[in-house]
Amino acid sequence: MSAVEGELKEKLRAIIAEVSEVDEIPDAVPVKDLGIDSMMAIEILAEIGRTYKLSVTESELTRITNLDSVYEL
Repeated sequence: MSAVEGELKEKLRAIIAEVSEVDEIPDAVPVKDLGIDSMMAIEILAEIGRTYKLSVTESELTRITNLDSVYEL
C-alpha cells in the first residue's frame, strides 16, 4: 500500500470512528460486529460523500461490510 493509500484509509477510519464512537476500526472486521447500525452507516457514507465529493448509491451501500470495502468503493 502506498503512502497516499494509507493516508486515505486512515482518514476513512477516522470518519467511521467519529460517527460510530468506536475507538478501534480494524480493516476487515464486519461493521455489524462494531455495533454500527444502518443509520450510522448512512451517516458515515454521507460524511465521506461530503468530504470527498462522492455519491454512493443504494446498491453500493449493500456492498459495504468493513473498512476495506469502504476503501475499495
